[in-house]
Amino acid sequence: MGRPALPRNRKARPLPLAIPFPDWISPNVFPPFELGPVTVALRWYALAYIAGILVAWRIMVSLLRREALWPGGRAPMRPEEVEPFVTWIVVGVVAGGRLGYVLFYAPEILLADPLQVLRVWDGGMSFHGGLIGVALAAFLYARRVGMPLLSMADLGAVAATPGLLLGRLANFVNAELWGRPTDAPWGVIFPGLAAQSCGQPEGVPCARHPSQLYEAALEGLLLFAVLWWMARSGLLRRPGLIAGVFFLGYGLARFLVELVRQPDAQFAAPGNPLGWALDLGGWGLTMGQILSLPMIAAGLALIAVSRRHPAPAA
Repeated sequence: MGRPALPRNRKARPLPLAIPFPDWISPNVFPPFELGPVTVALRWYALAYIAGILVAWRIMVSLLRREALWPGGRAPMRPEEVEPFVTWIVVGVVAGGRLGYVLFYAPEILLADPLQVLRVWDGGMSFHGGLIGVALAAFLYARRVGMPLLSMADLGAVAATPGLLLGRLANFVNAELWGRPTDAPWGVIFPGLAAQSCGQPEGVPCARHPSQLYEAALEGLLLFAVLWWMARSGLLRRPGLIAGVFFLGYGLARFLVELVRQPDAQFAAPGNPLGWALDLGGWGLTMGQILSLPMIAAGLALIAVSRRHPAPAA
């Protein structure tokens, strides 16, 4: 659903309870330094990707070692087979995430400079595109080695959520993907001209919803807690159920957070201040909401498929 327009003067009054963005937070883990002709730098966002992959690896190995959790008391793969599987997944995340960003949010790149699609280091990744890339990589790998696809999807769903948590925290550290202006006491005054441009009088700070933290809490922390509990409760014996809850949970969380997330600059315009990618006259949907609807449908379908399997023994 579309986001209701808020009166501009509602944001014009002082915000004594707003939270200033911590000035000690830097996007870089350590200050960049020169090593010969090369500048060495490590950003928290890159570290979040690396940590997310390592945590996912550890979770998968942990669950695979517990054979009793799986259908027929047999895990879909051996713990030592996680390494090549993760390699395929990483390729799917990067390729799908970058292509998804270009196709969904910046198709003009294909017309202006197609080779720019390969410049992943310039930024611009899409979660929904990354998810499609992961799904395709997992499907191809499962077919190649003869592993049960639904059980592998369940395994990947549990393992992926800590990475979502870390990624959204990194978005907050980078002071990017912030939310819409708010006068709520937990609003954050993000730095930068773009974050401070919300129609307020000069000298009055603009506080915004920390939508990155909302997503970290819902898509990362809460969803992981639910999926981990399901996995340890024997529900891996119903192939597709945990993956279905992941798709449904992420889709719903992202759809709701889009209501307070800043409109995508690619779609926002004077005649479209809410950044609707689909304008239905009086209300509309953002691109994030549009892409979340298939996830919700896929989640419900997987949950329905999982009901064909008997309930796990207590």
